[in-house]
Amino acid sequence: MENTTQTFANHAKIDPPFHYVLLPILTINLIAAIYNVVRHPGVGTAWVLVLSLAAAVAMFRLRIYPLRVQDRVIRLEERLRLMTVLQEPLRSRIGELTDGQLVGLRFASDAELPALVQRALSEKLDRAAIKKAVANWRPDYSRI
Repeated sequence: MENTTQTFANHAKIDPPFHYVLLPILTINLIAAIYNVVRHPGVGTAWVLVLSLAAAVAMFRLRIYPLRVQDRVIRLEERLRLMTVLQEPLRSRIGELTDGQLVGLRFASDAELPALVQRALSEKLDRAAIKKAVANWRPDYSRI
């Protein structure tokens, strides 16, 4: 994917071992456990269902934690970037940007950043709207 020009349409990252192996296996396991509890109720099948639910919850939590850390790093990087790119009075308004707006702004080029920050603040744009508004995409190939 790093050889492909990144855009809003193709920037979402797929992790094949997670999305194509682990997620389907745990989904099928959960469905099978529910089926077994319905067809053969008992303590053993109920316990397998509980373990299947625990595995599914653990899988989602293990996926969400690094994404949250990534968003924290992006917020920090973008605040630093905005401090160097923006002029007053926008620079003093950096604190008004939401976390989602900061994450969305990471794809904007330095040249279009001031206008996009102004729009984000005045129009209360969300992360997706900001990403769609980016004209000169600044790729990020290091995402989780």
